[in-house]
Formats: sequence, structure tokens, C-alpha cells
Amino acid sequence: MAVKVSLINMKGGVGKSTLAVNLAWHFASMADPEKRVLLIDLDPQFNASQYLLGVSEYEDVILKKNTPTVWNVFEQLTLSPSIPKPVPLPPGSVIYNFKRFSGGGRIDIIPSRLELAFSLRSPGGQKERLLAKLISKVEENYDLILLDCAPTESILTMAAYLASDYLLVPVKPEYLSSIGVSLLVNSMDEFKRHYEDHSLQLAGIVFNATTDYSPEEVKSKREVRGIARKNGWYVFESEVPYSRSYPKGAREGQPIFRTSYSRMTQAIRFQVVAAEFASRVGI
Repeated sequence: MAVKVSLINMKGGVGKSTLAVNLAWHFASMADPEKRVLLIDLDPQFNASQYLLGVSEYEDVILKKNTPTVWNVFEQLTLSPSIPKPVPLPPGSVIYNFKRFSGGGRIDIIPSRLELAFSLRSPGGQKERLLAKLISKVEENYDLILLDCAPTESILTMAAYLASDYLLVPVKPEYLSSIGVSLLVNSMDEFKRHYEDHSLQLAGIVFNATTDYSPEEVKSKREVRGIARKNGWYVFESEVPYSRSYPKGAREGQPIFRTSYSRMTQAIRFQVVAAEFASRVGI
């Protein structure tokens, strides 16, 4: 069965989508052996979907053809005049086959779209369990499933927790960076009180988009490490440094190691983070 990891932080702008997409590319095309990866975009802003597919392919395949997305997963049991009796969603209908690699690796995606935000308006009906049920039907086809989460507490958060084995917490070391981590502590505690039978582990906190700017980054890292130490959380030894090649990669639909004019040192430093991540989650 696949190892299922949610990338989450209750603060936005920390680079969750960028990290998720680059991890998917790395393990599908660079790992030895290459992995079968499913990326699930759980954010109504659908940044991971656009990054992976590229804006043009996203618009052509997802929007113009009205391809089912993760929103359909949460709304599959919703009744309406045109759907008097709910019909379970076939798992394959929401999985878009993005890319295959010669070594056997592949990247598939369950994309997102803006309408996912509408699911937050009517959170009842056990919606938070639907994603985990769908994943249980397809996870034998994958080695790694990555869930890119929205930076807010909602049914999407609960859905991610129920569908995951591990959490990876990207943190951008800057002012107020500790707020998202503190909120995540409360969120996980609340989840464990309601779902004691579900095993959910923290793979660790990884500092993302670091610049070695002092003293702000030093202070922010110290605050985050203090919270981690208090809660017994692991902090990655490796970090993802800031590089202009990451936003350029989002525009080009390419990972850091395929982005035009990206420096090899940046790609290597990302591979070090990916190796530590693999060790933490056992893949």
C-alpha cells in the first residue's frame, strides 16, 4: 500500500504546493527505483494543479472539458433535483494520468478547482471520510500519495488527516511563522481526540525558502524549534533554500531540476531534503 503524506501548515505562503509538486517529480523520475506517485490537490486555490499541469493544460483538460476534480469527491453524495439518488464516484474518474517515465515511475493527480470552496459551506454528511474511502480503493496502485492542503482548519483538514499516515510541515522562517505551527498543534490534538483509532504521525517540520537572512530567520527558526521540542516533533536537518527557479518552474510546469537555467546546487540541495523525507516516511 502507498505511504500517504499530507503537506500542511495553518499559515499560507510557506510553499506547500511547490514542495509537493517537486517531491512528486523527484520520486517519480529521480528515485531509485522510480515511484508511482499520486498528487492530490486539496486547496481551492488549486496551485499544485496549475504548477504540475501548467496553466494551458489545466485550462484545456480540467476546465474546458469539465474533468472531475477533488470537489466531485466531496460532493458525490449530494442530492439535487437532477440527482435524486446519490451514486458513488468511480475512483478512476477523478485521477488524471499526467506523466509516465521510462523507469516505471509515474505521476497522477486528482486536481482541484475553485468550486472546492463551496464544500466548506455545507460540511455535514460525513464528507470528511469520502476522500479516505476513495484512496483506499486505489492506493495499491501507488508507492506514494501526496496531499497538498489548504492553510485553514476545515473539513478539508479532517479529510487530509483521515487519508494520511504522515504530515509534513513546511515552514518559511519569517515573522509570524510560528503561528501556523502553533495552530497545527491544536488542530492535531483536536483530531486525535475525535479519531483515537487513526494513526497519524508527524514526519517533521522542514524549513522552506530559506535565505540565511539574519537575524530574522535565526529568531524564527528558534521559535519554531522551541515549539517542535515542546511537542516532541522532528525538525529536518536539511532545508529547501530560496531560489528564483521555483517560481520559474511553476510558470514552466517543471521541477527544480528541469527548470531552465536553474543551478545544479539548488537541485542537489532539494534532493538532500527529498532523501531525508524518504527516510522519515519509509519509502
